[in-house]
Amino acid sequence: MDLVQQIRELEEEIKRTPYNKATEHHVGRLKAKLARLREELEKEKAKGARQAVSIKKEGDATVVLVGYPSVGKSTLLNALTGAKSEVAEYDFTTKKPVPGVMEYRNATIQVIDMPGIVEGAASGRGRGKEVISAVRTADLIVIVADVFRLETIEIVRKELYEGGIRLDQKPPDIVIKKTERGGIKVSSTVPLSVDERTIAEIMKEYRIHNAEVLFREDASLDRLIDVLAGNRVYIPSVVVVNKIDLMDVDFEGIKISAEKKINLEKLKEEIYRKLDFINIYLKPPGEKVSEKPMVLRKGARVEDVCRKLHRDFVDKFRYARVWGKSVRFEGQRVGLDHVLCDGDIVSIYAD
Repeated sequence: MDLVQQIRELEEEIKRTPYNKATEHHVGRLKAKLARLREELEKEKAKGARQAVSIKKEGDATVVLVGYPSVGKSTLLNALTGAKSEVAEYDFTTKKPVPGVMEYRNATIQVIDMPGIVEGAASGRGRGKEVISAVRTADLIVIVADVFRLETIEIVRKELYEGGIRLDQKPPDIVIKKTERGGIKVSSTVPLSVDERTIAEIMKEYRIHNAEVLFREDASLDRLIDVLAGNRVYIPSVVVVNKIDLMDVDFEGIKISAEKKINLEKLKEEIYRKLDFINIYLKPPGEKVSEKPMVLRKGARVEDVCRKLHRDFVDKFRYARVWGKSVRFEGQRVGLDHVLCDGDIVSIYAD
């Protein structure tokens, strides 16, 4: 039996099996085996294959526009950035990523119009596998639908999930430490819904028979499998419904008209908010503080400031002084690993 047939049979068995406490162990083992076989199939398909869709990241962050063909992604790119993405009334107009640049509140944001994603994309339909592979590198995903096909939102979400992209989630707080002997030992800082026997069986599907597993969250079976797979990416998202000038709909997300430029400022603000930017002000030693900030992402360190200035600043770094919320006292001396806060002032001292 080949991998495709095994995968199909496992999918059918999971659908047939009701999920409850009595079947948890069985379903967990099936899901782990299914995830592992899918990975093996992907590796087989990847042999000798070339990724024809790729994006070159530039600016302070990269945002991708993802959705079905003909929902207005190209029109939206043009409206946000002034780019020249081709617009037409037929599907699959965009055959490769088209970039543009949006300047907003000191940030330079790269926005990319991606080729359309359709149902079955994660399995390779319509070059979907290549598109999703490129999308995995983005800092933010904007899912675009139009008012006449709201159902495409969930289809796109499902295809991204199948492609290993976890939208608006944090990575599972699970630590796995392999050991030479002793079997699977489970510990946790919170009560767990999944029993230890199920955890051990899932681990064995990934050929891990001896390990210490620490749960810092009450993770589901799928979250544990994500950790074991090791190839998931966690990306924030914004959902947009376009063509609102043609028909109004009941929708909790952002409703826009790219063509009529309705609610574009609201969308820009949401993109900026979701990207978690911080502003850092530079103060060269002995000089005044710069008026224009350096834009970085939340969690940025002094090393990120150095890299953005020039690679030499990392290699020749001695120390930095910081004024602001991230330090205990003004002008505190810190190293490359120091995490910065919005509004901090930084002086870099290098050889």
